[in-house]
Amino acid sequence: MEKAKLNVKDTVLVGMAFLSICAFWQMYNSVIPLILTNTFHLNETWSGVIMALDNVLALFLLPLFGGISDRTKTRIGRRRPFILFGTISAVVLMLMLPLLDDSYFNAAATWKLVLFIGILGLLLIAMGTYRSPAVALMPDVTPKPLRSQANAIINLMGALGGIIYLLVATVLYSEARTAGKTHVSYLLLFSVVAGIMLVALLVLMTLVDEPKMYQAAQDYEAAHPEDSLTVVDESGEESLPAPVKKSLAFLLLSIAFWFIGYNAIETWFTTYANHMWSMSLGSASLCLTIATAGAIVTYIPSGTLASKIGRKKTILTGVVLLASCFFAAMVYSFLSNKFHPALYALFVLVGVAWAFINVNSLPMVVEMCKGSDVGKFTGYYYTFSMAAQTVTPILAGALLNRVGYMSLFPYAGIAVALAFVTMQFVRHGDSHAAAKKGLEAFEDMD
Repeated sequence: MEKAKLNVKDTVLVGMAFLSICAFWQMYNSVIPLILTNTFHLNETWSGVIMALDNVLALFLLPLFGGISDRTKTRIGRRRPFILFGTISAVVLMLMLPLLDDSYFNAAATWKLVLFIGILGLLLIAMGTYRSPAVALMPDVTPKPLRSQANAIINLMGALGGIIYLLVATVLYSEARTAGKTHVSYLLLFSVVAGIMLVALLVLMTLVDEPKMYQAAQDYEAAHPEDSLTVVDESGEESLPAPVKKSLAFLLLSIAFWFIGYNAIETWFTTYANHMWSMSLGSASLCLTIATAGAIVTYIPSGTLASKIGRKKTILTGVVLLASCFFAAMVYSFLSNKFHPALYALFVLVGVAWAFINVNSLPMVVEMCKGSDVGKFTGYYYTFSMAAQTVTPILAGALLNRVGYMSLFPYAGIAVALAFVTMQFVRHGDSHAAAKKGLEAFEDMD
């Protein structure tokens, strides 16, 4: 049997679920803080607590529903029933939020705030029920040797979802459309994102044959046992050497630090830009659009660069560049209270830096594991990245509330700079050991 080739079309179709998820979260992180602070008049600390709820819930919901979907057997597959239920539930719940936002502005009442937070909690649960099954669908239907290539396409689909939202927000909520308004209704924006999610669901349910694709992947792997990375010693067990465990620990710590910095900007930038530079949601969203575009065009080059100079050096390059961008934005904020178009170049560099980091960090984690533990080590990656995204909205929000908005970029820059320090202790997981397999790859990876 010939070696399998990645079916790009099928991978793109599978990635529609991730596209819709990323479009939703981009909107959630951009708009919900504005609603909480501008309409409901919650301070930044409480807004940060609410913004962290999705990550707190995800720490429990993602492994729970991922495991449940592993054991699910239906005519349409293991993962698609969760994607179907979760998407429809999320669409219904999310459309209630802008209605409550508008209603509270017209006639404020405590019960409306309580209901808003309650629906927001149910929405986060609905998203949690299908996010893990959606992510698990790609490895389900992709043979092991092709999963890195497929994951690059899935990441591009997710970035595309985010940039589609940002373009929509930029057009619908430009400075010209929102200037002078005491309240901005987000119903149209939520409706457009709901439409994106439903179209993605329709494509996935009609054009992806999950059971057939899953069986094809299983048949290929059964016919190619040589693709397995598992190496069994005389005792029948595998274990990681102590130096590798140390590298893994510092790498996971680094992942937490750069997510603490980056997610603080992702969560609070629209609010920051509104307060510090008097920018509308549309104008602030354009900055994030440019950063996302910078990341998208850098995904493939960052992988190429890593193959030449190594993953660690590529990540360190991204870390230095990202921290420098955040500190540069801090300096600019001290010098001016108005946005200047020259800052667009800075956001391009933010996207480039993030691509250098994000594309290569998960492969470094997985490189350190035995072949049978890829899923578990992937779980380590998401545990640390999501834990970071749980605490950083609260910490950053508290700083904004007690110290001032000027503290946002220093906070993010210091967190990313700490990742540079911890990465110095990572001696394993680089790409120059790709020719070796399993535990053999640990012998000279430093």
